Amino acid sequence: MPFNLTDIKIGVVGLGYVGLPLAVEFSRKYPTVGFDINAERIAELAAGTDLTLEVSDEELASVDRLSFASDANDLADCNFYIVTVPTPIGDGNRPLLTPLKSASRTVGKVLSQNDIVVYESTVYPGATEEFCVPFLEQESGLRMNQGFFVGYSPERINPGDKKHRLPSIMKVTSGSTQEVADYVDTVYASIITAGTHKASSIKVAEAAKVIENTQRDVNIALVNELAMIFERVGIDTEEVLEAAGTKWNFLPFRPGLVGGHCIGIDPYYLTYKAQQLGYNPEMILAGRRINDNMSIYIVSRIVKLMLEKSIHPKNAKVLVLGLAFKENCPDVRNTKVVDIVNELQVFGADCDVCDPWVDADDALREYGISLVLDPEPGSYDVVVLAVAHDQFVEKGADGLRALGKEGCLMYDIKYVLPAGASDDRL
Repeated sequence: MPFNLTDIKIGVVGLGYVGLPLAVEFSRKYPTVGFDINAERIAELAAGTDLTLEVSDEELASVDRLSFASDANDLADCNFYIVTVPTPIGDGNRPLLTPLKSASRTVGKVLSQNDIVVYESTVYPGATEEFCVPFLEQESGLRMNQGFFVGYSPERINPGDKKHRLPSIMKVTSGSTQEVADYVDTVYASIITAGTHKASSIKVAEAAKVIENTQRDVNIALVNELAMIFERVGIDTEEVLEAAGTKWNFLPFRPGLVGGHCIGIDPYYLTYKAQQLGYNPEMILAGRRINDNMSIYIVSRIVKLMLEKSIHPKNAKVLVLGLAFKENCPDVRNTKVVDIVNELQVFGADCDVCDPWVDADDALREYGISLVLDPEPGSYDVVVLAVAHDQFVEKGADGLRALGKEGCLMYDIKYVLPAGASDDRL
């Protein structure tokens, strides 16, 4: 079956941090429908605003071949579907594939002969063909590689990153037949200036994505463990890493909290598949345990330092600066800052959280946290710098310390402040 770009109409299913930039970029070249089951999200985008801040109002206004829909019937005229729904984890850190199942059913109901469905959501190797395709077949009455075709092209969006944007990040592509793989690669190559890499199979492309973040997770776990060792030795972790970094092949990872929708989640998709096949991964899960428990270690360190300063944890006023899972981004999915707040509250501390990037309604709805927009200077026994937002960095050591009382404890999780400017850092 010959494929061409002349008659292509793209449907992007899921308009979050991944789907919206993709829909905007494709609409510069092709008619595109952006679909999301959240009617409020559709209304917001139709009004020209993206609350995730991944796409500016100006960018939304500049595209005229992009329409938004929450009714699946509006996807019926599309012939190239891209699924970008989230793939979180559920109980027992097992993959939660409900959004993927729902999206596959939605697309299946509007599939026509020779349509192509490309998945970008992070999954375990084999999930596209083993899990998603049966729903497409069931709903459409068609068969893969006879009535419709599939592909996989893993997303590489980095929320909040204004330098590494969709067109400037190389894209991995794949397809269920060689002809489809070539076509999928051609479609993406038409918008990706950094180029594409065509994998030999869908499983290879799926595996490539899931190990990108697994590798980072394991490396961060290593330096987190080193930080805990060096604290006991009595030396500064950053100084050690800077010294070691003078060797050309030393990897520049830093200790910290591992949250968000990728690094702290993707490894569990790989370990789930491995365990299904009878292999129990050791290094990957060990890294996950270390990173998931960093908040406990950090709070234990903070409480110890509080006692050394004669600050009793019970009823102590603590200001936590930052709630998002990373700097200069409003994304609070799987943020580990919440674990720090909860752990401090176990000790009886009275915690305020300030984050100029995060929507107050999101913080309250997701975590029951009422954000403090303008912390009163001189009010806090402890100031914890948890996220390196520009607004916090610009205050400098003196500005941040001024938020606390005289003699307050300042703890720097993100290495924002120079050595010695805080009472301690991770």
